[in-house]
Amino acid sequence: MDSTEFMRNLIIETPSSPGNFAKVALVIGSLEGDMGDIQTIKIGTLSTIRDVAIHCRDEAHLQTIVDAINDIEEGIAVHAVTDDVLQAHEGGKIHMKSRMEIRSLGDLRRVYTPGVANVCEIIKKDPEQAHYFTGISNTVAIVTDGTAILGLGNIGPVAGMPVMEGKSVLFDQFAGISGVPILLNTSDPDEIVNTVKNISPGFGGILLEDIGSPHCFEVEERLKKELPIPVMHDDQHGTAVVTLASVLSACRQAGVKLSDSVVGQIGLGAAGLAISRMLMAYGVKEVRGIDRDVEACNRLTSHGGTIAESLEQLMETCDIVVATTGVAGLIKPEMVRKGQVILALSNPNAEIDPEVALKAGAAFAADGRLVNNILGFPGIFRGALNAKAPAITYPMLIAAALAIVDSTKSGDLVPHPLDPTVHENVAAAVERVATEAALQE
Repeated sequence: MDSTEFMRNLIIETPSSPGNFAKVALVIGSLEGDMGDIQTIKIGTLSTIRDVAIHCRDEAHLQTIVDAINDIEEGIAVHAVTDDVLQAHEGGKIHMKSRMEIRSLGDLRRVYTPGVANVCEIIKKDPEQAHYFTGISNTVAIVTDGTAILGLGNIGPVAGMPVMEGKSVLFDQFAGISGVPILLNTSDPDEIVNTVKNISPGFGGILLEDIGSPHCFEVEERLKKELPIPVMHDDQHGTAVVTLASVLSACRQAGVKLSDSVVGQIGLGAAGLAISRMLMAYGVKEVRGIDRDVEACNRLTSHGGTIAESLEQLMETCDIVVATTGVAGLIKPEMVRKGQVILALSNPNAEIDPEVALKAGAAFAADGRLVNNILGFPGIFRGALNAKAPAITYPMLIAAALAIVDSTKSGDLVPHPLDPTVHENVAAAVERVATEAALQE
């Protein structure tokens, strides 16, 4: 392998005295490593930290170099090994920034004391004024306990922080919303609910993120009942919105009428149950589900769905099949019924490869690579906040799904997630439905 084909960046600390970095360079060269760009990150009184690009043969060669640098002498150390992806996350992806500059004492008096006291008095007399004179109405808490991070599982809230920061970036870029990560060091539903309720005065909405099943159901339902602001668990309803949009697009391409269809939902975890409920709220003929967990099956029946006798029976009797099990290859080609619509959404490996499903007779088949929550949650919250909605309802979520469908180009399953018009259309649709509902009350 060419030594230039494997490159990593080493974060190296050396004592701030002449000759120490030369020792590092000598070790790298003697082990046939090739140094690329060198960036000084920090110059301190006692030590200097540099980001050094290293070209080497492979992972083992890199580790040999790292070990050798750490063995040079006390005070010289490799603190981290990064790549392009890791570098994008160095220092985090978000930060709090003011919307006003303070260039004079007059600015200071208006922004802070004594001028701010008048604003506080106005809000004290009429708390609704906080919507206009603070950022509360444009701020969403992104809350996680780290128990179901991006398919990685229960890795803890701190390890999940890069995901929460990513959500914040998406909120800002696609909806102009300030997303604030909230990491909770507990998975107890009572503690989660009480904590979120106690911090809720500072937020216009709550996005629950990567909270595992089954406690995610209790947490969301309780918060929706007990808070006067929008609350949504993205792994449930964000996924369900984009899935409904995908199913509608697939049906359009396959010539299938969703309202007349029996839908099979394979896997009834947080996403699967939410998809089932969304489809029932939309008005499909029947949702028939299956899961190894009896409690998961009971949750579906309590919401009006039915349980299939077996996977084979579900595949035989359902016009549309959605799978969210995480089990690659679960659906065998011989199970596919001619003319079915199949969305095998597990990533990175689907329950059945779309090409295999089509070859077996499916009218339409897709995997989960395009079904991304980014198409839903920024616009949903933008619309809800604009309408000052006290909750996110199924009519609002269905409106979001229909807006995604309307934004989809012919031949595509869903729109491109970076298309800003999608998020604008979703926000407008959600705001319209929420406003109409408020007027009818």
